[in-house]
Amino acid sequence: MRVLAHPNTEEIRLEAVLHALADPMRLEVVRFLATTADGAACSEIDLAVSKSTGTHHYRVLREAGVINQVYRGTAKINSLRRTDLDALFPGLLDSVISAASRRSRR
Repeated sequence: MRVLAHPNTEEIRLEAVLHALADPMRLEVVRFLATTADGAACSEIDLAVSKSTGTHHYRVLREAGVINQVYRGTAKINSLRRTDLDALFPGLLDSVISAASRRSRR
């Protein structure tokens, strides 16, 4: 079974999280995952970028500690690390998701 590297909770750094959340495509991934209870495969999240660019965005989010990725068969299932992020940076994730949602409605 293939396992992807993720930072431990204590290794997650604010500057890495903010960098990961600064990109509009990555924000779309986070907004989508915030609405799912069981996570979602990469193919379920419609990004207007090439597959290789999408892979890059998921890797940045995973390495920053924003998302968790696990293989289920050949698909990568993505979920937010909400518990970890809320413990480290209370309110950050909700504020960013709320601001991104307001902006997308304009």
